[in-house]
Amino acid sequence: MEYNLADLFESVVDVVPDREALVYLDHPGTGAERRLTYAELDAAANRIAHHLIDSGIRPGEHLGLHLYNGVEYLQTVLACMKARVVPVNVNYRYVEEELVYLYRDADLVALVFDGEFGDRVAAALPRAPKLRHVLRVGDPSSPVPGAVPFAVAEASGSPGRGFPARSGDDQFIIYTGGTTGMPKGVMWRQEDLFFAGLGGGAPTGEPVKSPEELAERVAAGGYGITFFPTPPLMHGTSTLTAFIGFNFGQRVVLHRKFVPEEVLRTVEREKVTSMSLVGDAMLRPLIDALGGALKGTDCSALFSVSSSGAIMSETVRRQFRELVPNALLLNNFGSSESGFNGTATEDSGPERGFRIRVNSRTQVVDPATHEPVAVGEIGRVAQCGHVPLGYYNDPRKTAETFFEKDGTRWVLLGDMATVDEEGVVTVLGRGSQCINTGGEKVYPEEVEQALKAHPDVYDALVAGVPDATWGNHVAAVVQLREGARHPSLTDIQDHCRTRLAGYKIPRQLVIADSIQRSPSGKADYRWAREVAVAADR
Repeated sequence: MEYNLADLFESVVDVVPDREALVYLDHPGTGAERRLTYAELDAAANRIAHHLIDSGIRPGEHLGLHLYNGVEYLQTVLACMKARVVPVNVNYRYVEEELVYLYRDADLVALVFDGEFGDRVAAALPRAPKLRHVLRVGDPSSPVPGAVPFAVAEASGSPGRGFPARSGDDQFIIYTGGTTGMPKGVMWRQEDLFFAGLGGGAPTGEPVKSPEELAERVAAGGYGITFFPTPPLMHGTSTLTAFIGFNFGQRVVLHRKFVPEEVLRTVEREKVTSMSLVGDAMLRPLIDALGGALKGTDCSALFSVSSSGAIMSETVRRQFRELVPNALLLNNFGSSESGFNGTATEDSGPERGFRIRVNSRTQVVDPATHEPVAVGEIGRVAQCGHVPLGYYNDPRKTAETFFEKDGTRWVLLGDMATVDEEGVVTVLGRGSQCINTGGEKVYPEEVEQALKAHPDVYDALVAGVPDATWGNHVAAVVQLREGARHPSLTDIQDHCRTRLAGYKIPRQLVIADSIQRSPSGKADYRWAREVAVAADR
C-alpha cells in the first residue's frame, strides 16, 4: 500500500466498519438528516466510482464538484480517488463566464452539480466541449440536458471495491479562490497532500512512518472526537478537515450552509469537539447568537475552534472565550499551495502582529535569491519538502512560485513576513495587497485587526486608494455593529493611533451595510477597493 488517500481510507474502514463516519444535517428539525458508518460511506463511494469507470471516465481525467456541502460531496471525492479520477473543486458562487473559464482551464470531462445551479451549468456546458458526463444532485427540474440523476448513478454502480492498484502519485487538484484574479489549480500528489495538508495522519503528533500504521493507530485508539468543518467543502480547508477526521477513524458532521444558530444547535446536540471556520466573519455571528437567542447553549464538549484563510482577531477571540471558556482558539496559517505551516502564538494581536510558530519545513526567504532572510528583514514565506507539483495549465505561474534548491522542492507563497531570534514568524500580509503610501508599506490585515478592536466595528477590510499626494492612501471599509453609533473618521483615527504607526492610520472611512467576503469568509479585497475608490470620487 502507498500513501494514497483512497487506500488509506479503505484501511480505516476495514478496522472500524461499524463506527459512525459522517453525519449530515440540513438543518436539525427539518428531517433532512443522514448518518453513515464507515462501511456505508465506503460502499456509497464505491458505487459512484464504478459508475464513473463504467461511463468511460479514465484514470487521470478531471471531474468537477459544483456542490453545496453534503454527503454527495465527500462521497464523490472518495469515488474519484478510488477510480484514480482527479477531483476538482468548483466555487458555487461562480457565474456563467467564470464557470466556462474553470471548466475549460481544468479540462473537466465530468461534473457533479447541485440542481440549484442548473441554469448556470446549462449555460456554460456548450462552451466546455471536453465535458462529456454530468451528474445532477437533487432538483429534478434542473435544465441540464443529458444530466444523470445522482441517485440513478449510485444505483447503477457496485458497492464492492475491486479497483486497480493506486499510487501516491495520483493527483488531487485544489482551485484557489480567485478574488484577485482568475483561479489557479494547485496540483498535489496525494502523498504530498497527506503529509502537508493532513499532518501525515497526526496533525498534532508524529506522522505515520508507513501507510499501514494509520489503520493500526485507529484500531488501537479510542472514539469520541467529532469534527465539524463549517465552511464550504469547495474550499480545500474544509475537505481536508473532513479527511483528517477520517484518518483518525472519528466522526465528521456537515451542514449544507453556514447558519450560526443551527451550527450551535448541532454543537450541542452532536457534542462537537473540534470545529473549523474562517475568521471573524464566522466567529462573530456565533458570538452574537450565544449572547442572544441561543444563550445557554451547551458547548461544553467543544475542545477546539480553528480558523485558516482569515484571522480570528484578538477582540473577537476574547469575546468568544468569555462565552465558551473551555474551547481552545487556534489561528492556523496555511494555503492551497502549502497545506499547514503553523499556528499563531497567544500574544498575536494588533500590538505584536500575527505571529506564527511554523513547522520545520517553513522559512522566510528572499524572493530573489531564495536564501533565508536575516532577523527583522522582510521576505516571503516559503515551504519545502511535500509541496505541490505546480499550477495546472499555467507553466509561467508555476515557474514563478515553485523552485528547487539543493535538490529539494520549494513553494514561494505570497505572504510577506519577518522572523525573530526564536524563529517565530510575523506575517505582514499578502504582498499583492500591500499599500504603498508615501513610500511606506502598509499591510491591510494589521490595520483590520486594529479596526475590529473598536467597540462600534463589526467587520472591516482595508484597501489602498490612489492619492495625488501619497501615491495611495489607506481606506477603511467598515460594517458597524447593529445599533452602533456612526463613528467619524476622526474617531476611527484616534482609536487606531494607539495601536498603529501614523502612516498606517486610515485616511478615509467608508461605512458599508455589510462586508463582502467569499462563502468561506475570505476577504474580497477587489470589492473593498472598488467601494473605497467610488466613495472617494
